[in-house]
Amino acid sequence: MDSDVSPRDAPARPDGTPGADGHGSSSGGQAAAFPVVGIGASAGGLQAFQAFFAALPAQPNMAFVLVQHLSPDHESALAELVQTRTQMEVTQVGDHPDVEPNRVYVIPPGKHLEISGGTLGLVDPVDRHGRPLAVDRFFRSLAEDLGERAVCIVLSGTGSDGALGLQAVKERAGLTMAQDPDDAAYDGMPRSAVATGLVDVTGTAAELAERLVRAMLTASGGV
Repeated sequence: MDSDVSPRDAPARPDGTPGADGHGSSSGGQAAAFPVVGIGASAGGLQAFQAFFAALPAQPNMAFVLVQHLSPDHESALAELVQTRTQMEVTQVGDHPDVEPNRVYVIPPGKHLEISGGTLGLVDPVDRHGRPLAVDRFFRSLAEDLGERAVCIVLSGTGSDGALGLQAVKERAGLTMAQDPDDAAYDGMPRSAVATGLVDVTGTAAELAERLVRAMLTASGGV
């Protein structure tokens, strides 16, 4: 598992040109022409989200989609709490928005998210033998829609959700990242991700933000 990402491995071309593997959106719509970063978490996720976004620049020229395991029985304040750590607009996903750069989209309670043709869609939850799979489900759709421009990050949480979806992103030449299990409040999800052997970058939540920006600069020919 490498701690650095080479220009060849960096998944995103901000100008939207097709990747070398030819993968992109398989839908009738137009996939986003900039990196879309899916971030999955469960227990302990808020602290990790806040540390991650506090370490990002104001305009990283990427879109971010937060997928956390939320109780379907309560309203979520996740968007408002993340907003305190970033200048980007943070909104809970409503009626099928097209993703835009420098915005953060948050999963609502009681729903799963998918992306197709650069548009986010709300879908009914499906659990696997009683285990949540919201993160896997979104990562898989992200890999299918964005190909090389897909980035997935697994943060704090219990269980193993995200590990299978991460493999899909890796298969499409996307960038895969995970919080260092020793940095996570709950290490189940990041440890399961790391155990796949397919994680490109590990680090603290803040380090992942810094490394993500660096990888995107490298991919676009920056310093």
